Amino acid sequence: MKKTRIAKYLASCGIASRRQCEELIFDGKVSLNGETVLLPQTLVDGSETITVNGKKVGRKEKKVYFMLNKPLNTLCSPNGRKRSKLVTDLFEGVEERLFTVGRLDKDTTGLLLVTNDGEFTNQVIHPSSNIQKEYIAKTDCEISDDHLKTISAGTTVEGTFVKPLLVKKIRKGTLKVVVGEGKKREVRLLIAAAGLEVRELKRTRIGNLSLGSLPAGQWRPLTERERRLIFE
Repeated sequence: MKKTRIAKYLASCGIASRRQCEELIFDGKVSLNGETVLLPQTLVDGSETITVNGKKVGRKEKKVYFMLNKPLNTLCSPNGRKRSKLVTDLFEGVEERLFTVGRLDKDTTGLLLVTNDGEFTNQVIHPSSNIQKEYIAKTDCEISDDHLKTISAGTTVEGTFVKPLLVKKIRKGTLKVVVGEGKKREVRLLIAAAGLEVRELKRTRIGNLSLGSLPAGQWRPLTERERRLIFE
């Protein structure tokens, strides 16, 4: 039987994205035949006993892909959950173990992909894929040409200088921002650098896949055509 890296195998089993599986391994939360694994490149063929956080990993499951219109005050990660609801809690009746493709913060709504396919997740979020993300932001005051120029000029996010791909005023206090990699809180920080406060922020597009009219808090399966649109 062909062997594969354990991080890739865990991702294929729907544990998390490959990057997140590597983090689980580095944190000592993965064991192989009773021994803690610390190297993501450890080879396995699936016949071994593998556990994550003490729970046995099952065989590869059917891959599922969903589009969600993420509502306010929902979290993509269980970290800091407290009273907030997890995005995956919305998927009642879905038996597969799900995780989000990237993250939107608690106060950001809109298009979010949810799946159990770690390889697909890695393809979408990896910077080399150059997948655009489009956001609509409502601010605290009317947007001027100077605001647009400042936002377009870029700012520093997580120690890296970034510039949006597009900034366009839509209405008096509403603008569209398109970014590439999409670092944590990148759009909010770009707008804050222009002295504006974000009142509402919604992601409306990933690649060529648009959110459309899906109501907030609702989800539906993605078609094969829609999955391809993400990368086109």
